[in-house]
Amino acid sequence: MTEAKSQGAELVIFPELSLTGYTLRDQIYELAETIPGHSTTVLENLAKKTDTYIVFGMPELSEKTQATIYNAAVLVGPNGLVGKYRKMYLPTHSVFEEKRYFRPGYQPAMFETEIGKIGLIICYDIFFPEVSRLTRLKGAQLIICISASPAIRRTFFETLTSARAIENTAFLAYVNLVGIEDGLQFWGGSRLVEPNGKVQVRAKYDAEDLVIGEVNYTDIRPIETFVPILKDLRPELFDKLKEATEKL
Repeated sequence: MTEAKSQGAELVIFPELSLTGYTLRDQIYELAETIPGHSTTVLENLAKKTDTYIVFGMPELSEKTQATIYNAAVLVGPNGLVGKYRKMYLPTHSVFEEKRYFRPGYQPAMFETEIGKIGLIICYDIFFPEVSRLTRLKGAQLIICISASPAIRRTFFETLTSARAIENTAFLAYVNLVGIEDGLQFWGGSRLVEPNGKVQVRAKYDAEDLVIGEVNYTDIRPIETFVPILKDLRPELFDKLKEATEKL
C-alpha cells in the first residue's frame, strides 16, 4: 500500500481471497467474516489513512447463518465501506471445489465513487459474458476482476480480459494471485486493459509485482462511437438466450 501510494495510486487492487489465501478447504469456516466486520474495518481505516480506494477478496460469512459463505470482493475508500460483490459462478471441476464451500451471489455490482463508476467481478465470472455485460449496463466504466487463476488457465484469461473490455467498451483491471498454494501454481500477470483491448500495463508472470496504470474515462467515448456495441445490443436475443439455456 505504501509503495503504491508513493507512486500516486488512487485505487489499489488485491487478488481473489487475498485476505486468507485461496486453497483453504474446511479452514474457510474459521476464517470467514461478516461484511462489515473486523477485517473490513482494518482495511477501511487503511483506506482513510492513505486516502485511497482498495479492492480485496475475502470469504464472507452470512449474517443470518453460521455455515453460509460467499466468495466476496470488497471495495473500501476514504469514507469507509463502499460495497461488496458476491461471486456468481463457482468453478467446481478439475482442481476447483468452490460449490462445496460457497453459496453463489445473484446480483451484479456497480458503485459510483469519486474516481469513477466501478464494477466488480471475480475470476470464473469472466468466462460468462453476461456478468460483465450486466455490470457495464448498470453503468460501470471500470470493471475490476480479482482472480485466483492457476497457470494452466493463463491463455484463457489473457484472451477473455481483452474480450470483455472490447465488447463492453470499458476499462478492465485484472488482478491475479501469484505463487504456490498447496501445490497449485498461480501465474500473476495482472493487467489493465483499455476499452480497445490494448493491455496498457502488465505485471510480471510468476512473481509478486506492482504496476500502476492510468484510467482516462474520456477514452471511452471515441471508441463507443467507432464501435457502438452497446448501442447495437438486441434485447430480444437475451430472451432467446434464456429459453435456449433452459433447454440444455
